Amino acid sequence: MPSSQQALHYRPAHELIKELSDGTLSSEAVTQHFLDQIRKHNDTINAVVTLDEQQALKKARAADEKRASGSPLGPLHGLPLTVKDTWEVAGMTCTAGAPALREHRPQHHADVVQRLEDAGAIILGKTNVPLYATDLQSYNKLFGVTNNPYNHDHTPGGSSGGAAAALAAGMTPLEVGSDLAGSIRTPAHFCGVFGHKPTRALVSFRGHIPGPPGTQSRPDLAEGGPLARTARDLTLLLNVIAGPTPLEARSWSVDMEPSTLTSLDQARVGLWLEDPLCPVEEELTNGYRSLGQELEKRGTLVAEARHPLLNLEHILPPYFNLLGSLLSTSLKPAQRRQMLWVARLERWLKLLGPLTPFIGEYGRGVNQPIHQWIAVSETREKMRAEIDGLFEEFDVLLTPVTPTTAIRHDHSHPVFKRRISVAGQPRAYMDQFCWIAFATLLGLPATSVPVGRSKDGLPFNVQVIGAPGKDLTTIRFAELLEKEGLAGFSPPSGF
Repeated sequence: MPSSQQALHYRPAHELIKELSDGTLSSEAVTQHFLDQIRKHNDTINAVVTLDEQQALKKARAADEKRASGSPLGPLHGLPLTVKDTWEVAGMTCTAGAPALREHRPQHHADVVQRLEDAGAIILGKTNVPLYATDLQSYNKLFGVTNNPYNHDHTPGGSSGGAAAALAAGMTPLEVGSDLAGSIRTPAHFCGVFGHKPTRALVSFRGHIPGPPGTQSRPDLAEGGPLARTARDLTLLLNVIAGPTPLEARSWSVDMEPSTLTSLDQARVGLWLEDPLCPVEEELTNGYRSLGQELEKRGTLVAEARHPLLNLEHILPPYFNLLGSLLSTSLKPAQRRQMLWVARLERWLKLLGPLTPFIGEYGRGVNQPIHQWIAVSETREKMRAEIDGLFEEFDVLLTPVTPTTAIRHDHSHPVFKRRISVAGQPRAYMDQFCWIAFATLLGLPATSVPVGRSKDGLPFNVQVIGAPGKDLTTIRFAELLEKEGLAGFSPPSGF
């Protein structure tokens, strides 16, 4: 359907901004439309958990007045949007899904939110997350369960699950998520929208929970990034939120390397679609293979990628180790001891049921002294330097995001006993971390791109990974896929 014929809530953000700029739409009318869409569908999807309607409409009217006055305007001027309930918005509760933070109302914006407001955006409200953003499903005791708009029996993913569900349901034109263990890429995959995990440290993390409110240090492995319904909108939003903290801005600014890709026949594409340590549903793998074939028909150079580091046996140990070290700060002593036993008994635990490969490294990371962390981190840095050679041969690398489409809701405890099903066989719940580990560990840009639907009608995405700093290349490749009809958002029925 041409975008001009789409319902307003499904129009691309860049088109809404143009119409706002041209005066064919008012910010107040657009804001009211998204509020109406939230009111219409949020009872069943439960994606938006905090909403400030009156303040949003007040800001929208002010945006219209500023436009009429001829004052200089930012790139998002008058556009309403939501943000994940891990980013602090001054005067609006920020809970990260935790009952302990139900009354936390920050006085200052997160750096990302300040950038949004400086660009003229209007923050409508916040979207749901799991407790402290630490699950692949979005549910918590404060706000309940978020449902996947394509099938309410399935999760939209986590931890940016409310963000992805809100986009898919037309409740917001843009979203800002965060990604430590696929928390942007997996919800985008489960909900059929676009999501981008940026290059390491491209987006400020100050004002994000977790860590605790007031944290100034940047957490290892974690990145903030955009979600949208078109690839072009990812670029629009990334250009707004990327950049240093206010203190760092005294000495550096962002100058992202532009993409040189203008058509698919210029692109060199590597495929890494299978690994024995983490099988992927055949339906997804076949979809990715078909995508490769369609690219070849359009003149793209497509080949199986070969590199020593394209092997989960090399990637998962340092990833889980560093992940354990990071998350250990939130664990109680008894929980740390429990994880130490998991590490020690890993080879025997495999006899009790499916176990994600190298998950014992998580337990070791939780308990290791700093000198061991430094050694693992240095290994990571050597790998990051080494992988750059792969991208001398390829512009982008295509991989799965997770082994399956959106899983069914499963809130059982303990979490480590949860299972997913791949090719009819039970697999460990944490297998959903395997394919996102490569880009996270090495700090690479990774764009989650909707490329198909399963026989059950659930969307699935491919992960487009690039060299460090090549964010605009992975997003541009996604845009070219979209332009050629090989990728794109397709709305769920009823919205």
